[in-house]
Amino acid sequence: MATVAAPRRFCRCACFYTDNLYVARYGLHVRFRGEQQLLRDYGPILRNRGCVSAKDFQQLLAEDAALAPEFLAAAEYSVSPGADLKGLLQRLETVSAAGAGRVSGTSLPGTGHLHSFNTCHEPGEKRIYRVPVFTAPFCQALLEELEHFEQSDMPKGRPNTMNNYGVLLHELGLDEPLMTPLRERFLQPLMALLYPDCGGGRLDSHRAFVVKYALGQDLELGCHYDNAELTLNVALGKVFTGGALYFGGLFQAPTALTEPLEVEHVVGQGVLHRGGQLHGARPLGTGERWNLVVWLRASAVRNRLCPMCRCEPDLVDDEGFSDGFTREEPTAVDVCALT
Repeated sequence: MATVAAPRRFCRCACFYTDNLYVARYGLHVRFRGEQQLLRDYGPILRNRGCVSAKDFQQLLAEDAALAPEFLAAAEYSVSPGADLKGLLQRLETVSAAGAGRVSGTSLPGTGHLHSFNTCHEPGEKRIYRVPVFTAPFCQALLEELEHFEQSDMPKGRPNTMNNYGVLLHELGLDEPLMTPLRERFLQPLMALLYPDCGGGRLDSHRAFVVKYALGQDLELGCHYDNAELTLNVALGKVFTGGALYFGGLFQAPTALTEPLEVEHVVGQGVLHRGGQLHGARPLGTGERWNLVVWLRASAVRNRLCPMCRCEPDLVDDEGFSDGFTREEPTAVDVCALT
């Protein structure tokens, strides 16, 4: 009896993004498991390529440490035995737990055991959190790459239908080496505890882009909701005034934003919120503001209900992660039964 197997799903070993580093300054691909191991295995070749002083070595370590210690600690806790929402909230800043308007420092009442996707869009809760995500050297290095790309003649797409200036991370070649492991290894464990009712533990795709606000370009962003189950918004820089985020309820008309909650940007820190949370950006006052925005998607949620039209999705094939919807993979077929 002949059968046709379902398509295989190819995988990778997680060590590629944990043990391995490419040090651009010295043109060297190294395996990193700690400072002593790095010096022992690569000390001679690093010195030969210009890394000669203790200061050079510490700068190398700092430049390659992209994730903030607080973020690493929160993610590590999230996958530890017995981890729960209460323990995680001790490692994050709770911007707003429930209700409209004022900043709250309390934890979420009763959300630690929500598992029904239907409860994701309750209008009375905000559930907005903040945590340092990237180190200052990484933010600076990423900004430099973004500006080089912006000034190049390479083809560029708009980040989304609302922003005219910015960069799609996959066009910069940073989607697979940076954003996919960030989602899989760090964000998903966090989101599984913070937003289990919104598919936080079942994130399987994303859309990552950087938006730029500057005088003579985009200055603000009107009230909207994201095409995502969950969103991470990280301030990268530069020096600016104004541009604060503001948040309302879920899927309400913008005119209903009578008492929005405002959140100031802090470079390197990320704001976590539900994609359906109405939000926008106040006008920029001075300078330039660059933000990394990651729309996090869970096909288990959106396959049932499109977050934009609020109907059962009418699927259209596309490339890459597209908008995060999936079709059921075909199962093995008995060829003999078909003939």
